[in-house]
Amino acid sequence: MSVRLNDRYVRGFVRDDEISKISHLAEASFDLVKSGKGAGSDYLKWLDLPVNYDKEEFARIKKTAKRIQKCCDVFVVIGIGGSYLGARAAIEFVKSPLYNNLKKDTPEIYFAGNSISSSALNDILSICEGKDVCVNVISKSGTTTEPAVTFRIFRELLEKKYGEEGARERIFVTTDAKKGKLREFSTTKGYETFVVPDGIGGRYSVLTAVGLLPIAVAGCDIVKMMAGARDARSEYAKKFSSDSDCVRYAALRNILYNKGKSIEILVSYEPALQMLCEWWKQLYGESEGKDGKSLYPSSLIFSTDLHSLGQYVQDGQRTMFETVIDIRNPRDCVKIPDDPNNIDGLNFLSGKDLSYVNSMAMTGTLLAHNDGGVANIVLEVEDRSEHSFGFLVYFFELACAISGYMMGVNPFDQPGVEAYKKNMYALLGKPGYEEHRKALEEKLN
Repeated sequence: MSVRLNDRYVRGFVRDDEISKISHLAEASFDLVKSGKGAGSDYLKWLDLPVNYDKEEFARIKKTAKRIQKCCDVFVVIGIGGSYLGARAAIEFVKSPLYNNLKKDTPEIYFAGNSISSSALNDILSICEGKDVCVNVISKSGTTTEPAVTFRIFRELLEKKYGEEGARERIFVTTDAKKGKLREFSTTKGYETFVVPDGIGGRYSVLTAVGLLPIAVAGCDIVKMMAGARDARSEYAKKFSSDSDCVRYAALRNILYNKGKSIEILVSYEPALQMLCEWWKQLYGESEGKDGKSLYPSSLIFSTDLHSLGQYVQDGQRTMFETVIDIRNPRDCVKIPDDPNNIDGLNFLSGKDLSYVNSMAMTGTLLAHNDGGVANIVLEVEDRSEHSFGFLVYFFELACAISGYMMGVNPFDQPGVEAYKKNMYALLGKPGYEEHRKALEEKLN
């Protein structure tokens, strides 16, 4: 398996009988996922996606990625939330957070449309000056403010630079299969399109065309990535087992939640996993955070953040636990040289690999945080390969669905995200929001 759960650093906080007592709830929640009888069951198609994905579209994604690689210097991915986090997480996990700065034969990839900052967008526009550009806009409806506005701007840029015909060859759209403004517009314009599948919510969509096209453009092997997810499905989703690491993760975090732990911190000792942490935060925050319930998902990168927030984790309020991702086989080897003068007093490390020092920092921190009253669940991940990424994504998705049902919420809706949109549309003067605008103006006055 590419992922193994190590419970050594949580045993002092969760007893075996507590796991046994919650096992029936875990099994019932697993059955709701497997049978499709739970709330939100219309959004369960990710469950069998690793074997039931559209093979024709998958082949077309690979072919299109090759074409994009050959015709552009900069590939701009326009999307927000689940429309970009998974792809960016995969590229940084497999390649590097410095992907754009590395020597490579693939385009630089920038993610836009995930904020409304004019400065952030202008920076990307500046990067595109004098370079050949392709764009992938990702939106099921095509009317979400952030990506829609950004697409307008880039569409105008491409049409001015290449003409309408030339721009058509450089714009790729991932949207609903049949309906929506973006689907209609793409059909009229003749853009090549890919599908945001029905039955798979945005935060579960990384292994669909939503994530796979940008991931393939970056030169990642999406065949191996899907194989990893398929292996995880085979390991965890076919039948219930209380010994399944996926089920145990869901059970442990629920037990800790019921003991008053209100914050889960996802920790990695590899900066390349920072965007994976961001994807994980959306997955768990949007899936579980409703009805006044759930853990607050946070993340830290150690040892960096040990020098800023480590004090709080060690000695602050005991309202948290950590889930640590341990990459077992680091990709790179960097030996620490000897210093004849030993000016820093670190010659005891001479000849050792930096990954060994990182590993000892992790072990020392686990022990210290345990002593400070912080439980730690450790997920041992084989490596930073495409296979491991696909496996880990499926692991987290299934565990999230099980955990959400265990908490008594619908893990597939997100009613709360509409509140700010309604206010924003009203304040911006969108037609149909006049009465709400008046109500807001009264509040503001």
